[in-house]
Amino acid sequence: MGLLDGLLGHGSDAAPEAVAQELDGMLVPGETVQVAFRVIRDLMVFTDRRMILVDKQGVTGRKVSYLTVPYRAITSFSIENAGNFDLDSELTIWVSGRPDPIGRTLKRGADIRGIQRAIAASLR
Repeated sequence: MGLLDGLLGHGSDAAPEAVAQELDGMLVPGETVQVAFRVIRDLMVFTDRRMILVDKQGVTGRKVSYLTVPYRAITSFSIENAGNFDLDSELTIWVSGRPDPIGRTLKRGADIRGIQRAIAASLR
């Protein structure tokens, strides 16, 4: 099901240590990756300070776009876990200053509660 999930754009858990290495130079000293998800080549990363969306573009993936969203800019979010007949979980995040929410679909078994903890712990 892993290949099918990738083709459908469903995100799967990524090891925080590997993601931290991949983001070497992007993270500030002391910043730690709490939860991360990979959708084919793209990443959705939640650190202890912010959310980072990594969009690898083009055939080679050498062109990379980074979107950083500080947790203080998140106005609300919703999570929907996979049900009995549902194959995926959904995450929607509303950010101040953006007209449309940021949405991602994650495969069944993704650490959706980890995302909720990462965001909720940082919203104060």
